Amino acid sequence: MTITATKLGIRLATFKDYKSITSLLQSVSLPTQGVKKHLSNFVVLLDGETLIGTGGMEIYGDKALLRSLAVHPDYQNKGFGQRLYKRILENARKLNINELYLLTETAERFFAKMGFEKISREEADERVKVSEEFLSICPSTAACMRLKFQ
Repeated sequence: MTITATKLGIRLATFKDYKSITSLLQSVSLPTQGVKKHLSNFVVLLDGETLIGTGGMEIYGDKALLRSLAVHPDYQNKGFGQRLYKRILENARKLNINELYLLTETAERFFAKMGFEKISREEADERVKVSEEFLSICPSTAACMRLKFQ
């Protein structure tokens, strides 16, 4: 793929993006369960009309689970993951989220650089622990991380 930086944009996901989002997540070995249910809290990164990145939140009151942050392999290591993350963070603040949680098997260092702290799963807010990711999708070996907003 050729990056056409002038045509890059981030916007809220729509139902029309669902198939492309799940395809991208599958290509980078991330779970797709629950995406449709929380699609209104996802963002997409586009290169022209091509979806090249995504990420979203599952909202539980004033807490949220960050999930499915993914960038197409041809676009990785170019700062696009950070751009998606910053947009998700902006959305979280607009929605008055005061804590953001995540589970990861591969991106602990990335999220530590973004301000997340590693915690035990038991320390996560009870409302977030009812998510499919906590209950069944992510293995117990996945790192649990939290970001508190100030």
